[in-house]
Amino acid sequence: MKDMAHAASLANVRALTFDVQGTCADFCRPLLRLGDAVNSAKGLQIDWGALSSDWRDLYRAVLDQIIAGQRPWLRVDLIYRETLDVLLQQHGLSGTFTSAERDELNQVWSRLDAWPDSVEGLARLRRRFVTSTLSNAGMRTMVAVVKHAGLPFDAVLTAELARSYKPAPAVYQLAVDLLGYRPEEIMMVACHKYDLRAARAFGMRTAFVARPLEFGPGAQPDIAPEPWFDVHAKDFVALAEALGV
Repeated sequence: MKDMAHAASLANVRALTFDVQGTCADFCRPLLRLGDAVNSAKGLQIDWGALSSDWRDLYRAVLDQIIAGQRPWLRVDLIYRETLDVLLQQHGLSGTFTSAERDELNQVWSRLDAWPDSVEGLARLRRRFVTSTLSNAGMRTMVAVVKHAGLPFDAVLTAELARSYKPAPAVYQLAVDLLGYRPEEIMMVACHKYDLRAARAFGMRTAFVARPLEFGPGAQPDIAPEPWFDVHAKDFVALAEALGV
């Protein structure tokens, strides 16, 4: 009876919104490829896995400051560029990269690779649902990622439109306002539990898609199921199957 009620409630879902960086696209391999090329060209031995982890931590700290109202809103690509300067200084690499080289390094966030299941899974899900990005990345960056990775979305929405960042409710409100569905008719899809926790609190349905390689082969991200997930899937193809597509 419980399973039937759950299935009936999911039947009301009309749209799926997706986190992109990490969930739809892999940022780790592009960063490591870039790092290998830079090390080779400059004769360096930088651990780009560790460097990229520190870079993401600095970026997240700025997002949290903006959400808390501690500093003005700033687009994500500019946050990554600002924190890249901080990162290189912290690692004693300030004199190693010119401003132009830093700008080029920062472009990696626009050139992410689709996970192997992303294109097929999204194409299947589009047959039944309206599909849209709902990313913290800026509009320009997100359009570039979607085109580069060949991700078949119906719409591109990003936190830039709300001048805030997930997990702020204003970002999830974008999906309601711009896709035209009630919160309970929208399912947020992500590999990040904080994102889904906030979407659920907003009234949306939730689908967790495990990305065990998000941070590289040596990392151990939290991919364990939670009882409050509406769906827990190993990839987008499995998500489509779970939703009857």
